[in-house]
Amino acid sequence: MTEPVQPRKPDSTNAQSGPRPKPPSIDALLKAPACQDLRERHGHVPLVAALREASAELRARQEPLSPEAVTAWILTSASERLHAAAQSSLRPVFNLSGTVLHTNLGRAPLAIPALEAIGRVAGTASNLEYDLATGRRGDRDVHVEALICRLTGAEAATVVNNNAAAVMAVLAALARRREVIVSRSELVEIGGSFRVPDVMATAGAKLREVGTTNRVHLRDFATAIGPTTALMMKIHPSNYRIEGFTASVAETELAALAREHGIPFVNDLGSGTLVDFRELGLPHEPTVQEALVAGTDLVTFSGDKLLGGPQAGFIAGRADLVRRIKKHPIVRALRVDKLILAALEATLKLYADPERARTGIPALRLLSRPLPSLEAAAERLLPPVQLAMAGIAEVGIAACRSQIGSGALPVDLLPSCALVLTPRRRGGKAVEHLAASLRALPRPVIGRLHQGALHLDLRCLEEVDERVFVDQLALLSKAASP
Repeated sequence: MTEPVQPRKPDSTNAQSGPRPKPPSIDALLKAPACQDLRERHGHVPLVAALREASAELRARQEPLSPEAVTAWILTSASERLHAAAQSSLRPVFNLSGTVLHTNLGRAPLAIPALEAIGRVAGTASNLEYDLATGRRGDRDVHVEALICRLTGAEAATVVNNNAAAVMAVLAALARRREVIVSRSELVEIGGSFRVPDVMATAGAKLREVGTTNRVHLRDFATAIGPTTALMMKIHPSNYRIEGFTASVAETELAALAREHGIPFVNDLGSGTLVDFRELGLPHEPTVQEALVAGTDLVTFSGDKLLGGPQAGFIAGRADLVRRIKKHPIVRALRVDKLILAALEATLKLYADPERARTGIPALRLLSRPLPSLEAAAERLLPPVQLAMAGIAEVGIAACRSQIGSGALPVDLLPSCALVLTPRRRGGKAVEHLAASLRALPRPVIGRLHQGALHLDLRCLEEVDERVFVDQLALLSKAASP
């Protein structure tokens, strides 16, 4: 990271009583040697603006400084302003929160082939919607549709910008002004107060709830079918689970009932996965393939959760229904760009070989990390972290549990290991201050506050990144504690 130019700061001994000196003109400031480097780094126009802002601030402060101190203060302030403005607001962080697919931290990290694919097309023209064989306009879905169909068994597929958009497109194209039958137990609300009933209303569909909060039967769906029924829909209960006295209807039964009445059956899987998680030593999560084999007509699922790709929403299933959806105007408003398609194509190709997918897709690799490797990482990191935190916090190791996140397997936790940082100064907001200090590092460290300590779950800290994580801790000082 480039550091800002640091001209000599004003000294209190330079302060003087009497009339306050007028800041030098911008032309005079621009001739200062320090400004030459600032101009090369940031450009002439931003430099002039920063000098004017700094001069205005100094006038407002009315500090009695010597002429030399005034110039030094303005140059220092302008340098700091330019440096701050040059930093990107979107920055990489260390996700040690214990939630692997953390919505607020960008969900799934991309595989290296996906990053390379983005780089190849980002800075140049591409055949996004151009058929190279015929020389005519093409369909942007062609870059991923065949892969999706091969991996899932779907007849056809299309891609929009997230799973909520996929659900919206299905409802708008197939159920406008008509009824959609959904179990009352599946009317979920996801992050940001985003509710299924609201999505349906926005798409122009009419919600028909059946069953009760905890129990629904096939007869409830059968009774609700009428002349205005457009769809039967199953929605994955993503971020919660109902247990105890419950009853639900198997997808095969719902699909058969829908087929009997000639209406489509749609399954919103939410996260969606293309691999059997049991093969990775993880709890089972319904796969897209399983949903289609059960007779589902359309499946919607996400690209940036369990699949491990960029943000996207898939609609896969019957070819005639996919064609109808693609013709709806809303799909154009929700379509993805060349960068997303490039990353999706590269990610989906990794699934052709299950072993390549497991090791090459970061989300799958992080979720399936065995506990012994996490314990070994904790033992490896403990000494250098203790050294860096000397005088700031006591550092220990503790067993913990990671959460998959993003609405996948909400109550299933993964055994993990954490470094536990306990501030030496107890009480007050010491631990919050410690967490803030770690977030202020060049690559911010995001942990989890628990019982007066900061827990750094190591599941998402891979060995290749450990050196960067440890080295930057040297920037901390006793100031990290209040």
